[in-house]
Amino acid sequence: MQINGIIKKMHTYLISNMVQYQLPIGSKLLNMNDLVGEQISLQFNGEIVCSNCKKYTNKIYSQGFCYSCCQSLARCDLCIIKPETCHHHLGTCREPEWGLDNCFNPHIVYLSNSSGIKVGITRKSNIPSRWIDQGAITALPILEIDNRLKSGKIEVALKNYVNDKTNWRKMLKNEIEQTNLKKTNNNLLKKIPHLISDFRAIILDNEVLTINYPVVKYPSKISSLNFEKTPKIKGILQGIKGQYLLLNTGVLNIRKFSSHHITIIY
Repeated sequence: MQINGIIKKMHTYLISNMVQYQLPIGSKLLNMNDLVGEQISLQFNGEIVCSNCKKYTNKIYSQGFCYSCCQSLARCDLCIIKPETCHHHLGTCREPEWGLDNCFNPHIVYLSNSSGIKVGITRKSNIPSRWIDQGAITALPILEIDNRLKSGKIEVALKNYVNDKTNWRKMLKNEIEQTNLKKTNNNLLKKIPHLISDFRAIILDNEVLTINYPVVKYPSKISSLNFEKTPKIKGILQGIKGQYLLLNTGVLNIRKFSSHHITIIY
């Protein structure tokens, strides 16, 4: 079989705690779980199309945008990476209406284990896909807050006690220390009672979510694949984790190559 078209980051959902992956390619959704264990080929056809303005571009930024759109869109601003720097209230948001729709709605502060315990935030509507994209094997929502700025400030405070980054190499090799998220949560909340009160955060009492990935073999050594260096990538798909395809020839970050025109043969 052969399919070609512009790709985007994989859609994800859970069935009995197992991640299901669908790759948007052109107008189709390809069920990637069905291809685990099979030989596949991915050919970059040399075309990149901005996911916003739909113009051809030589390079993408912020996972799918041309330079001009990256400079004008609020979703590409620094405050997306550092939510504690949100400046909507100052009247300087690049897209005020977009900011209202995306930043002034319920956000979750969570703990997850992707390469060790980390703290993070996400829109409530983005659960569990946020955790899946990070390759987390367990996750626990701990607080709910009414906007992105407040949740970002709580994340900054908790970063003094736990990490906020994923070691992607350890995540892909599944070299993950087992941790007790509930116990960590109980200890962390004692550190920030003033912020919980000031921001009227809701303390959540959820169970830890366990997430399984369709992987038959994890790589012992990480070799990154890149369409710019190797336009044709092929190998046996040994698994999928986060937004990575784990091939016996290396690992490919699908999210990094959003907006690329690809032909997949399987």
